[in-house]
Amino acid sequence: MSSPTLKNDVFLRALMREPVPYTPLWLMRQAGRYLPEYNQTRARAGSFLGLAQNPDYACDVTLQPLQRFDLDAAILFSDILTIPHAMGLGLDFVAGEGPRFAKPVRNEEDVARLAVPDMARLQYVFDAVSVIRKELDGKVPLIGFAGSPWTIGCYMVEGQGSDDYRLIKSMLYARPDLLHRMLNVNAQATSQYLNAQIQAGAQAVMIFDSWGGVLADGLFQEFSLAYTRQVVQGLTREREGRRVPVIVFTKGGGLWLEDIAASGCDAVGLDWTVNLSQARRRTQDKVALQGNIDPMALFGGEQAIRNEARRVIDDFGPVGEGGHVFNLGHGISRFTPPEAVATLVDEVHSYSRTKR
Repeated sequence: MSSPTLKNDVFLRALMREPVPYTPLWLMRQAGRYLPEYNQTRARAGSFLGLAQNPDYACDVTLQPLQRFDLDAAILFSDILTIPHAMGLGLDFVAGEGPRFAKPVRNEEDVARLAVPDMARLQYVFDAVSVIRKELDGKVPLIGFAGSPWTIGCYMVEGQGSDDYRLIKSMLYARPDLLHRMLNVNAQATSQYLNAQIQAGAQAVMIFDSWGGVLADGLFQEFSLAYTRQVVQGLTREREGRRVPVIVFTKGGGLWLEDIAASGCDAVGLDWTVNLSQARRRTQDKVALQGNIDPMALFGGEQAIRNEARRVIDDFGPVGEGGHVFNLGHGISRFTPPEAVATLVDEVHSYSRTKR
């Protein structure tokens, strides 16, 4: 079956640095707890995993922000830890504590047992992509995603989130051979996982290197970026007759913009610490840029939101050239008022149209 004609492809064109009439916008974690309808759907699902592993529920929450806001892309509702869960590490989400693995990877025997999982164990994700594409009916593009090999490796070794990354950094310094083996497995799995999302209908993909910024210079390139590059090199880059753009986002990665831009990606995601005009110069306009308003700006009231949106757009430069996708510098806070998001979307679209 042929897919419906894409009615709004401004997001995809911006990622390819093609001319656009305004700055496109989507938000990291745009389907989430700040929306009351999301919380109602999650309650019906019974748990976060119950929500993520049911394609119909995942479709519902993916579409919810698009029903409220004039966003230029949808992003699959899922989680970056689906791959290690499929490896048998026993993922659970503990109320008030976040994700936790029952079987963390701590020693040589644990690492030796790791293998690329059968993608059939992740079929619920690919089914969700297919359902969402059908329900979108060409309204906007759908973004698929995965965590970077390093970032999911942090969770695999720590067993949960961490403040100091003591366990994985201990492995890095004491047994780098073990860490390299684990990251290689993760990279192979992530390429297969994203390609399956693309096959199911994802029109762009994003790699979240959420914890790359905790590494020292040199170690970031060796243990994070090298494996992100491996993933990118293994991806399907054309589907349905057009390019499938790849976005790489490293939180805290401002020091390494040139290296990230050279990874083979089409766009680099930026956190709020990076100046967009400087990022353009540093990357020599070879990639699109995505970002990068501070998510906390959404708590400043209407005028502050509008001022910050204008500042980000002005920092990038003339609209319609160079490739800019407006986004937050990290995921939206669960406490964000939905009306603040409506203000942001309105300002980005209306102001950018005046800056061409």
